[in-house]
Amino acid sequence: MTDVTTAQFACFNVTIEDGVAHIQLKRPEAMNSMSREFWNELPVIVKDIDHNARARCIVISSTGKHFSAGMDLAVFGGGGSTSANQVADRHINAEQQRHHILWLQDCFGCLDDARIPVIVAIQGGCIGGAVDMTSACDIRYATEDAFFCIQEINIGMTADVGTFPRLCKLIPEGWVREMAYTGRRMPAQKAKEIGWVNEVFPTHGACVDHALVTAREIASKAPLAVTGSKVMINYARDHTIKDGLDYIPVWQTGMFSGAHMGEAFTAKAEKRDAVFQDLQPLKHGM
Repeated sequence: MTDVTTAQFACFNVTIEDGVAHIQLKRPEAMNSMSREFWNELPVIVKDIDHNARARCIVISSTGKHFSAGMDLAVFGGGGSTSANQVADRHINAEQQRHHILWLQDCFGCLDDARIPVIVAIQGGCIGGAVDMTSACDIRYATEDAFFCIQEINIGMTADVGTFPRLCKLIPEGWVREMAYTGRRMPAQKAKEIGWVNEVFPTHGACVDHALVTAREIASKAPLAVTGSKVMINYARDHTIKDGLDYIPVWQTGMFSGAHMGEAFTAKAEKRDAVFQDLQPLKHGM
C-alpha cells in the first residue's frame, strides 16, 4: 500500500502532524476539478492513513478561489463514466456502468467508512461531485463566500455518487429537493442555518485554521472512544432507534477500556495531556 507520507500525488498534498493528516487539493488553476487522477488518488490516500493508523483525524482543505468545481468535464468527454470497450447491447453496457458508479461512490465512501473523523474546510464553490464528497465527511466548515450547488441537474443528469442518500440525512428533504430540481446555489450562511455546515468563517485561512484546531482537539482524545463514537453515530444514522440502542451495548461490551478512562481521569487530575495508544493498523491478508 502507498505510504502517503512519502508519495507524490497529482491532485493532493498530504502532511501529517500532531496526529492530524491534512489532505489538500492542489489544482487551483483548474478550480480543483475532479480529474481521473483525483478519483484514483483520494481513496488510496484516505485508506493508507486509516488502515495504517497514521493519524487520529483527517482535515481536507483546498486551494485557490473554489473548493472544487466537481467532476472534470474531460472525464465525461473521455468516457470516464463509460468504458471504451462498448458493445452493441446497451443492457450489457448498463450493467458495466452500474459497477463503475459504485466504484465512484466508494471513492467518497472511504471518508464515511474511515475509523477516524474527517473534517472539511470549504471555500468558494462546492459544486457537483464536491457536494458528494463533503457530504461524506463528519464535520463541515465553510467561508462566508462559500456556496453549494447540486450541479448535475444543470448538465442534464441525476447526481449519483452520494449526494442524495447522505444529504437527506443532513438537511431537511425540502431543501435537497429544491437544490436538486433547480440547480440553484445555496450560500454558506443558509447552509449553516439548516445544519449543513457547523460554522462559517470570514476567510479561508480562518476556516482551515479552525478545522485544524478541532482536529488536534479530537486527536488528543482516546482514539478507541473516538472511533467508537463514529461507529455508533453512523449506525444510528442508518438504522432505527431500537437497532441503535441494541448495538451500543454490544460495542461497549467488547471495546470499553477502563484503562483509557483511568488515563483520562488521571491526566485531568495531574493537569497534563492524556497519553493514549493509537489504533492498530488493519491487517490485509494472512
